[in-house]
Amino acid sequence: MKLLVADDDPSMRQVVRRALRGLDAEVLVASDGAEAAALWRWEHPQLVITDWLMPGTDGTELCRLIREADAREYTYIIMLTACESPSEIVCGLEAGADDYIVKPFHRDELVLRVKAGLRVLSLEAALSERIAELQDALDRVKVLEGLLPICSYCKQIRDSGGHWHAVEDYIGSRADVDFTHGICPTCLHRVSGGRLGA
Repeated sequence: MKLLVADDDPSMRQVVRRALRGLDAEVLVASDGAEAAALWRWEHPQLVITDWLMPGTDGTELCRLIREADAREYTYIIMLTACESPSEIVCGLEAGADDYIVKPFHRDELVLRVKAGLRVLSLEAALSERIAELQDALDRVKVLEGLLPICSYCKQIRDSGGHWHAVEDYIGSRADVDFTHGICPTCLHRVSGGRLGA
């Protein structure tokens, strides 16, 4: 797992990096938004902690760059900044941040919010995997729908190529089913006069 910390203050980068030391993660650091964007594209960290006010590309621009990119996996973004007015918080969240921590921050709060973000990412990954499995299952199952031309006498079914198939063969090749055979009461009576098994 990779985490990215973007802050133009070297001491703040060090404080955040130390706070995350107990996590089983590789912590990447960037000194501004442009470097963070390049690292994000190259390294694909799952979670980004970014300062708002940085020279050049700031934290909100970094959020927008990440959200507008055609990424295969979701990136959880935590905005870590001294900007604390409600309008600034709203602006940061609208730019694409998932969470917001005001400086100065408490180490335990940062770690817990990072862990919460990682749980969200884990759930999202599990959901994506399940959706892929369901899509694969749907791709493998050929749905039977519409009108099936069936012979009135032998009950064979004609496919779209004009070939005739036994019902079991036709349905078995288009759905994940196996057939067992028995005899219904009507046929039992018609064929044997009800004497089978008597």
